Amino acid sequence: MLALSIPNGGHISYGKLELGGTAGAVRGLDVQYFSFDEEMMNIDVDSTKLKVEKLAKSNKTPKLAIFGASVFLFPHPVKELESFFKSYGTVVMYDSAHVLGLIAGNRFQDPLREGAEVVTGSTHKTLPGPQGGIVLSWARYADQLKKAAFPSNLSNHHLHSVAGKAVVFNEMLAYGKDYASQIIENAHEFAVQLAANGFKVLGEKAGYTKSHQVIIDISEYGGGGKLEKLLEQANIIVNRNMIHDDIKAGRHFDNPGGLRFGVQELTRLGMVKEDMRIIADYIRDLIIKHKDPSIIANEVRQMRNRFRTVKYTFDEQGAYSYYKLRNSSIV
Repeated sequence: MLALSIPNGGHISYGKLELGGTAGAVRGLDVQYFSFDEEMMNIDVDSTKLKVEKLAKSNKTPKLAIFGASVFLFPHPVKELESFFKSYGTVVMYDSAHVLGLIAGNRFQDPLREGAEVVTGSTHKTLPGPQGGIVLSWARYADQLKKAAFPSNLSNHHLHSVAGKAVVFNEMLAYGKDYASQIIENAHEFAVQLAANGFKVLGEKAGYTKSHQVIIDISEYGGGGKLEKLLEQANIIVNRNMIHDDIKAGRHFDNPGGLRFGVQELTRLGMVKEDMRIIADYIRDLIIKHKDPSIIANEVRQMRNRFRTVKYTFDEQGAYSYYKLRNSSIV
């Protein structure tokens, strides 16, 4: 199979045997990597074609090509590569785990209609529903996919969360475009402000981001592992993330060169571009100006108290209010 490497944004489930990835260690697949353009932070189309042609000559034609990523800043070149892959009999799959809400809002890309035969995703990331997974495809593959899911991989489909997923699907039909548009606008503004504050934001040549994510190279400030913990002390939750030159530089995932930010939850609580500037300043004050994290934590707490209502819903309820079940007699 062909996928992105972990330092280039691929998920650990795409990993090779020696990395303990699901594809290699559990499924026993020979994992090869897409060629990657580090400046554009995306799959390199021409170099990938050359790589596949070379693999085919060695009798290692990929049976599966997985687009999608864990670090997913820009739409992937599905339509640019789908006919090429299909000429080799390679199945095209798209992992939309992180960007499914943006796809639902018609603001990212349309992978099925661009040539993917199967799309997988999460129902709890940019699609803001209960935790779960989803598979989207064409009717002609329905029986195969159902048999592959049950009983070989799943024993039940978690009925307790089906109603919640139905609600969020309907919310996306009603509010998805506005929600996704605001996410992308916020992420871009956040990236611009981080860059203005002195950080090295990846993907500058392509405009930093067209998704909910922003990635910064933090290696000169001590590494992602160290700064992830420091930001948490300041009430700012991010995650450390490997970036493309980490392996070359001898850095490990425990303290890689990158930090990954996502703005979807902030957006769902009503934050807009002006708020992204404030958050970027908090991060600058903490990492570059070495301000006391306890002081920033208090500032973050005060700011956060202004955003207590979930937006883009049928009924804007308090984000942290609880509902008592009505008393009812058992019949």
